[in-house]
Amino acid sequence: MTSRIKNIAAALIVASSAIAGSAWAQNQLLNVSYDVAREFYKDYNAAFVAHYKKTKGVDVKIDQSHAGSSAQARAVADGLDADVVTMNTSTDIEFLADKGVVAKDWAKKFPDNAAPTTSTMLFLVRNGKPKRIKDWEDQVKPGVQVVIVNPKTGGNGRYAYLAAWGYIKKKGGTDAQAAEFVGKLFKNVPVLARGGRDATTAFLQRNIGDALITFESEVVSIDREFGAGKVDAVYPSISILAENPVAVVERTVAKKGTGELAKAYLDWLYSDEAQEIAAKHALRPRSQAVLKKHVATFKPLQLFTVQELFGSLSEAQKVHFNDGGQFDKLYTPGR
Repeated sequence: MTSRIKNIAAALIVASSAIAGSAWAQNQLLNVSYDVAREFYKDYNAAFVAHYKKTKGVDVKIDQSHAGSSAQARAVADGLDADVVTMNTSTDIEFLADKGVVAKDWAKKFPDNAAPTTSTMLFLVRNGKPKRIKDWEDQVKPGVQVVIVNPKTGGNGRYAYLAAWGYIKKKGGTDAQAAEFVGKLFKNVPVLARGGRDATTAFLQRNIGDALITFESEVVSIDREFGAGKVDAVYPSISILAENPVAVVERTVAKKGTGELAKAYLDWLYSDEAQEIAAKHALRPRSQAVLKKHVATFKPLQLFTVQELFGSLSEAQKVHFNDGGQFDKLYTPGR
């Protein structure tokens, strides 16, 4: 074989390998998500892969990445090639929309403001409720220590902060009274956690705090990971509705050719099968039929929306969580 023929053969092998690699890349997705959704997406991904194989005859692979939601959003903005983002606050996706990474109208791309599930904030206390924590007022008592995610790094923490603020407002209090109450709450926080899973680890493994304020879905994760009976879930009289929004990362799918698969992946979150998986992980399904089947898991409580009291999460971000905002005025590390 002449050197010219060898070179042509080698080039053909490289080209065919590149084509094969490109085709496989089109069948791979990276879902960049928030901390406490880890177990849900592990189960959802397996079900979606099976569904896609059955309906399309195509093998796909889904990778997942989890950390504090805001930290994840920044990583994607800085170049992490997520095909989809599945967050716990719209501000993190708005941030990516402002960067041109996801579509400006991302919230209209899927039903229910592109939030296929919701959650709420509750308290986890040690088995037997030794500090008798029953509602928000009990969290600000002297001698009580509370574990909360840093509102600067995670939606979990932002929702905890807004839930506490909203509790006072819903009871007829003023913004000044709400600020005073939230200030007292954060004085009882010994250390701010980076994300939801970090908060759970601090509470259960490092034995920090008397209560953990976190998403309802974390109860199921804790029972599975640490064993049932380690904690008691306490539902406050009033809490916040937390939407879990999703979006296609246009920058990545345009480059990889994964747009169709990414849309199918997020579309299927609204299917009955996916909504059942969400319910099993204590994520509140949007499907009313599925929600009714799991009424024992999702206890009724008075919920208010972000829009009702704060206008939007973006407005709350500017007022409360941006540098120099209300949170910075209320919280001083080590105080």
